[in-house]
Amino acid sequence: MATAVPVERDAVAGALSHGGSGSGSGIDVITVGVGPGIAGASTASVLTAAALQGRPYGLVVSAGIAGGFQPGAPVGSLVVADEVVAADLGAETEDGFLSVTELGFGSVRHRPPGDLVRRVAEATGARTGAVLTVSTVTGTAARAAALRERHPTALAEAMEGFGVAEAAVAQGVLVLEIRAVSNPVGPRDRAAWRIPDALAALTEGFGKLVPVLESWNRHDS
Repeated sequence: MATAVPVERDAVAGALSHGGSGSGSGIDVITVGVGPGIAGASTASVLTAAALQGRPYGLVVSAGIAGGFQPGAPVGSLVVADEVVAADLGAETEDGFLSVTELGFGSVRHRPPGDLVRRVAEATGARTGAVLTVSTVTGTAARAAALRERHPTALAEAMEGFGVAEAAVAQGVLVLEIRAVSNPVGPRDRAAWRIPDALAALTEGFGKLVPVLESWNRHDS
């Protein structure tokens, strides 16, 4: 099973290199950029090209860093999504936010294979919960509280997962999202960011993830 891994940085590539896995492992690492639009477009382009060449992917993994909702996902921890949610795709109304689903225009969530999520969590020590995709990073306590109220199982907030998932699901490809927490979700405080620590955690976690991906069969779910 070939796996595409859209990422923001080179932590995953480093994990594959140091772990002895590379092009022969059936895992391709793709840098997709920041935000759901470019992430979805880049992923769709790669999946389409692979399908046209007769070597379609069996799984896409969205991997990178994220903000963590406290205290559930402390800085330096890993989170694997049991739901990939577009948290700000919808409309503001006088009665509050309405999602695209509530408006009747589609779905705002994708669910990765439950068995794979469980295996990844066991192998990497990751926490499981919803990972929210946003186009604007949360910078206030009020917005963080509002997101948690709407999504009580949320553990992390990032900017690419839903775009990647939309591209994968449109082509019948399964999707997984794994994130390393670099900062708390809430008031914007760059002094609290721990991006190198998060990338190190992602590198270590992906080294443990690779054997799971290589042994997992989509028909097990």
